[in-house]
Amino acid sequence: MGGLPEISEEKKREYLTDLQLRNFNSSGILYGVIAGMDAIKDANIAISEKEPNWDLGIIFGTGTSGVDKFREAIYKVDDQNVRRLGSTTVIQTMASGISAYLGGLTGAANLVTTNSSACATGTEAILLGYERIAQGKATQMLCGSTSDHGPYLWGGFDAMKVITYKHNHEPQKASRPMSASASGFVPGSGAGAVLLESLESAQERGATMYAEVLGGHINSGGQRDGGSMTAPNSEAVQRCIKNALIDAGIAAAEIDYINGHLTATIKDATEIENWCRALNRSGADFPYINSLKGMVGHCLAASGSVEAVSTILQMQEGFVFPNINCEDLHPEIATMVASEKIPREKIPATIHTAIKASFGFGDVNACVIFRKI
Repeated sequence: MGGLPEISEEKKREYLTDLQLRNFNSSGILYGVIAGMDAIKDANIAISEKEPNWDLGIIFGTGTSGVDKFREAIYKVDDQNVRRLGSTTVIQTMASGISAYLGGLTGAANLVTTNSSACATGTEAILLGYERIAQGKATQMLCGSTSDHGPYLWGGFDAMKVITYKHNHEPQKASRPMSASASGFVPGSGAGAVLLESLESAQERGATMYAEVLGGHINSGGQRDGGSMTAPNSEAVQRCIKNALIDAGIAAAEIDYINGHLTATIKDATEIENWCRALNRSGADFPYINSLKGMVGHCLAASGSVEAVSTILQMQEGFVFPNINCEDLHPEIATMVASEKIPREKIPATIHTAIKASFGFGDVNACVIFRKI
């Protein structure tokens, strides 16, 4: 059971040629290419078939790459015939495969790289791209992240007993962030991408501007003081949020909306407590908060970027999407946040300032703040 984008053969050929698709079996690269190229198209970035674009860079992250491709390759060979792995195995299984594919498709000739910080990957990629533009080292940065799908990727999480099993008969109700009956996350897959650009360049081109990145912060809890490979250090989480506010130059009271990490595990209540402490806001004063994972599952390395896109779309369209499967709000969360701040139905809302955070395995954190233009 998992969140799986359905991509037809016709859709694949809108982005990759028949030659590129020959022996192609990397869902993560496919998802990343589709998201990245859609962002480039939406931003109206011209692509030259001859000249490199020295002003365009790419930071596109992933957790793993080409798991199914690697299994397919090694399944066919033994230790004496490794050359039969196939000539496309390397480019589909190397971690930087996604940024390399996008680099070739776009002609990007600034920094082209792949980051990897577990569930914080996508949010981190946006912040790294933002910093490069702010430092004057690039004009445009394509930032995002992607994640493969399938049992050979998801099975390890099942072995860790962090994936739910109580709703196999009703999978649409399985992903339950902030719910009292949550029993683990539903794995998801896909990709998200944003095109960041300096204000001067965007204005000069007449580009559509969805939101401004005000700032953010990246840190680690050092796997100390309650933090571990799989659990967050609460002090580090709170520091990440507070330092993001400082970097953005705003007060906690200005936050209208939170797009939480909130995975439908036992740590959801802890995350809400960390938000309350970091923002010094609770009850009816707490901002609106939701978790996209109730709808699409936990997209792992792709989650930060997919959820950042959902944040920006809510800001632009003026609504807060519902927390589905949260009819039985966790009692600890109910003591900290007013029920109406965790909407169960889609509501209209004016979101001027939003905050998106991701907390990943390895006790790593990333938090980015957006403002509506």
